[in-house]
Amino acid sequence: TNYISTSKYNVLTFLPKNLFEQFRRLANSYFLILLILQFIPPISSLTPLTTLIPMVAVLAITALKDLVDDVQRHRSDNQVNNRISFVLRDGQMVEEKWHKVVVGDIIRMENNQFVAADLYLLSTSEPNSLCYIETAELDGETNLKVRQALIETAEMGDDLEQLSKLNVELVCEAPNNRLNKFQGTMKWKDQNFALDNNHILLRGCVLRNTRWCYGVVVFAGCDTKLMMNSGKSVFKRTHIDRLMNVLIVGIFGFLLSMCLICTVACGVWETVTGVEMIRFAHSLMINWDVKMYYEKADTPAKCRTTTLNEELGQIEYIFSDKTGTLTQNIMTFNKCSIDGKYYGDYVNEPGKNLDVSERGPRIDLSQNQYAEKSFMFSDYRLIEEIRRNNPKVWQFFRLLALCHTVMPEMKETGLEYQAQSPDENALVSAARNFGFVFTSRTPNTITIEVNGTEETYELLCILDFNNVRKRMSVIVQKDGVIQLLCKGADTLVFTLLSPESNNLKELTLEHLNQFAQDGLRTLCLAAKEIEPHVYADWKKRHHEASISLENRDDKLNNLFEEIEKNLTLLGATAIEDKLQDGVPETIANLALAGIKIWVLTGDKQETAINIGYSCKLLTDEMEEIFIVDGEEYDEVQDQLKRSLQHINNYCHGSSCFGNGNVYEDVDGATFGKEMEPNQYALVINGHSLIHALEKSMESLLLEVGCLCKAVICCRVTPLQKARVVDLVKRNKKSVTLAIGDGANDVSMIKMAHIGVGISGQEGMQAVLASDYALSQFRYLERLLLVHGRWSYLRMCKFLKYFFYKNFAFTLCHFWYAFFCGFSAQ
Repeated sequence: TNYISTSKYNVLTFLPKNLFEQFRRLANSYFLILLILQFIPPISSLTPLTTLIPMVAVLAITALKDLVDDVQRHRSDNQVNNRISFVLRDGQMVEEKWHKVVVGDIIRMENNQFVAADLYLLSTSEPNSLCYIETAELDGETNLKVRQALIETAEMGDDLEQLSKLNVELVCEAPNNRLNKFQGTMKWKDQNFALDNNHILLRGCVLRNTRWCYGVVVFAGCDTKLMMNSGKSVFKRTHIDRLMNVLIVGIFGFLLSMCLICTVACGVWETVTGVEMIRFAHSLMINWDVKMYYEKADTPAKCRTTTLNEELGQIEYIFSDKTGTLTQNIMTFNKCSIDGKYYGDYVNEPGKNLDVSERGPRIDLSQNQYAEKSFMFSDYRLIEEIRRNNPKVWQFFRLLALCHTVMPEMKETGLEYQAQSPDENALVSAARNFGFVFTSRTPNTITIEVNGTEETYELLCILDFNNVRKRMSVIVQKDGVIQLLCKGADTLVFTLLSPESNNLKELTLEHLNQFAQDGLRTLCLAAKEIEPHVYADWKKRHHEASISLENRDDKLNNLFEEIEKNLTLLGATAIEDKLQDGVPETIANLALAGIKIWVLTGDKQETAINIGYSCKLLTDEMEEIFIVDGEEYDEVQDQLKRSLQHINNYCHGSSCFGNGNVYEDVDGATFGKEMEPNQYALVINGHSLIHALEKSMESLLLEVGCLCKAVICCRVTPLQKARVVDLVKRNKKSVTLAIGDGANDVSMIKMAHIGVGISGQEGMQAVLASDYALSQFRYLERLLLVHGRWSYLRMCKFLKYFFYKNFAFTLCHFWYAFFCGFSAQ
């Protein structure tokens, strides 16, 4: 059924289950043992009431808190389970409560309604069988996403007679928690149809801008992806919690030794309540701190986990994403390279390139009714090439207008784009501003307007982007000509080029390095024509792979690589993503506090290094920046060994050592600057990191990285981010913090001791997975150096007083035993 339950207890299980959970705490179990001993008069000088009353009070207060929380869960569950949906029964639509919906039911959804279960979309009210959904409940992203029904089922529309007679066989993957992936096949009328995430409406989504749609339930209740993602949170304990457990064990041993001497048991007051109250107060201080409130977004800081506050004062390593975390994640088209020519700098009359700060007036785009008023570009040469109908330039911008998954939306203010990433939005908008306007799309066509002339392309196939491929392609057809259009990371696209593009590749690479030195994000564009018979054969094998339930992704990736070969290079784009306010000062102050910062980014090496200098992660005072970019295992190992040898030679020659900080013959001016052992930085590429993270080399990577003041890992995947964090977490007795803003940062946020999410342009998935939520990176300084340090000092002072009080109380009874003949009477 579709019944769901997020509550922990019921009437019968509340008392035993809650007590079991409370006594899993070492402190509570310890006091229970003491209470049992105090009920034995010959060995106790205290009445059991001295421990029984406070212990019952503590257990009762905690149980009451848990009961109130669980009652709220029951109410929320009942509210959800009793929502009404329209289900097709015996050819008629009837109202049915959500918890009575079962797999195989056909449901009618209406605009602004929540989706009751995971549905396979059958038909919609919109043209081209499209429907729009909002997935804020699932991933926090408020931009609308598009789902599309198969043309074959969409023809049924809202004809209840046809829908009630629908006889299909759906075969899909087992229930799982992957929100962005679905694999299945539908057998209908002796035909097999491939099903993927574009055909599925997940429970928790809201139908938007669509009058109605019909869907058949494929997963219900606890099997839905929403519920599969609602697993138990990982329980994180602070170092002080662990220290308290050690101290309690120590106290128990101390008391046990006294019991053996004089058979006296002594009680210790419960600490948990006091500690939790202090932590709760600290969390309120973080939530209420107006100095961490971002007025533009009306977003305060939020403490999502109250048990880690004092741990903030012990951070030694910070792992940070770059895009959207250190930068604003607001992308603007800045420069480009087309057919070996560099565009973007303002050129004065003598033909001299001027710096960005010296740019002249913006180019005139008034003849383009779709041009954005905020768009800034000063190089008039590019507009002249477009007006001269330069075929290379036209092909470049056509690719930008066609190769994407953006959805256009016409509003009162004009044409707006709904994009899955800011980069894609910036590129499509750039094409629009230069006169290549993407206006509409259907499941099978893309329409653009080129200088007032409408062009419609048949969309044959989309070769999706992912973090492994690092590129996307579309195959389109117009006037019988089939083209593959590709955009992606230069390191990947360059491997797909035909030999004829070698000369152009060298020129473009020079321009890419210049873009990277300016701190710009780059992509390469390439294309090729495909013979109809070659495409027909490939499409047949693509369809077979797409309906396969075994190794579907591997089969499709192999086919993608087969067709994405011998491409012709068109050029490269450069997008600017400015630093957030206060980032350089924040990083500098965190470094002064002895915290080492590792930046993990998907950008290319040169861009990452330039941003590193801009945000003061890298400085000119550094002794050396080690670059590890080897392709093979031995090459990477050799580069790391040479880096380590260089550091060791420097330290031995100066008599400086990382642990212990021994310095000889160093004056005060030099101390901590020239002689500091970690005035180095390490930059390592993603392909090199594959080898460096192997078991046989990870210790070498760790040693070099920890001797450096800063580390930048570029071109890394989300999994590599998590593995880097795990490497330091496993092998160093240090507290780690990971901070990011996107779904690709969730794995490293969960892996670190403390996770911080930035609420920015990439949705709320990072925030939902985090322990603390901030709106700007600069607030991390105050979170760690003010709230973290104060929380740690206050907690330590409280615990010192606590243990002092308990020892004083216990030793008084121990001293009394000498005067009562050790009788405990």
